[in-house]
Amino acid sequence: MAGTVVQKCLSPLSLITRRLSTPEFITQCCYHKKVVDHYENPRNVGSLDKNSKKVGTGLVGAPACGDVMKLQIEVDDQGKIVEARFKTFGCGSAIASSSLATEWVKGKTLDEALEIKNTDIAKELSLPPVKLHCSMLAEDAIKAALADYRLKQHDDQQEAVRASN
Repeated sequence: MAGTVVQKCLSPLSLITRRLSTPEFITQCCYHKKVVDHYENPRNVGSLDKNSKKVGTGLVGAPACGDVMKLQIEVDDQGKIVEARFKTFGCGSAIASSSLATEWVKGKTLDEALEIKNTDIAKELSLPPVKLHCSMLAEDAIKAALADYRLKQHDDQQEAVRASN
């Protein structure tokens, strides 16, 4: 199917009958519609208070391609993720992976969020092999945010023990 789409977009007849602008060409030929949707309409962009004990922050990057992803989660007293935000510097697939990851972690427990795998993100967005690193970054960002949140909780418990002694 991908070959048919590329053939259709690159056929000489289509170039003669209609010129596609670069963004339009990329949208129609290179990215799946779900990637384009999350890129053009990203969900949960922004930041949460990184100093809050209820917020975990994950900051990850891929030096090979220059993508940098910050994903934050806010967890309620019952251990459920109630809010998620991201900021990503990178390609459309990286932005889409971040956006999807924030949608998926909301409403999950910490353990459930830890089960989100890059393969699930890549499959949902129909990422090509050359863009799989974007879904890997999203999984790493989720894990880093969860680890940061758990570290803050552990630090709180140690402070409580010291205060009670």
